[in-house]
Amino acid sequence: MGGGGHRHALRGHRASPEGPHGELGCCVAFRAGISLDIVAASLPHVWWRIPVLLLSALQDGILEEVLVVGYLLSRLRLLGVSPAWAVAIAAVLRGSYHLHQGIGPFIGNVILGVIFSVLFLRWRRTNPMIIAHALINSVAFIGYMLLAGHVSWLP
Repeated sequence: MGGGGHRHALRGHRASPEGPHGELGCCVAFRAGISLDIVAASLPHVWWRIPVLLLSALQDGILEEVLVVGYLLSRLRLLGVSPAWAVAIAAVLRGSYHLHQGIGPFIGNVILGVIFSVLFLRWRRTNPMIIAHALINSVAFIGYMLLAGHVSWLP
């Protein structure tokens, strides 16, 4: 991962630079050699590209927030796990399924996991996190689609 010739391109709109680090942080991590070259949207230039990317962003938000934040945190609390440990477990799980993107996205998603988990324990609602997650992914997906090839800081 660290060497210039050893980076691998992940193709497909599902490999997204998610988390609070967003597109800029992902690019900084890539330039520093701690992240992979990620292509956020590789759909062909067709009329349905943006709707598919937006629906994919919404799907990611619904699935991740309902399962990891809503379900996992609720079950851990029912098992008697302390709030701090439940937040840590959920955040590390969230980061771990982004490890294929590199250590930068892992760290960013752990941080996002802590924030979202604490908010869930306070509000007991997943809708705000679903909306935030869908917006983050939408900006990453559509932003990449519009900017790739036009700015030098995108891989």
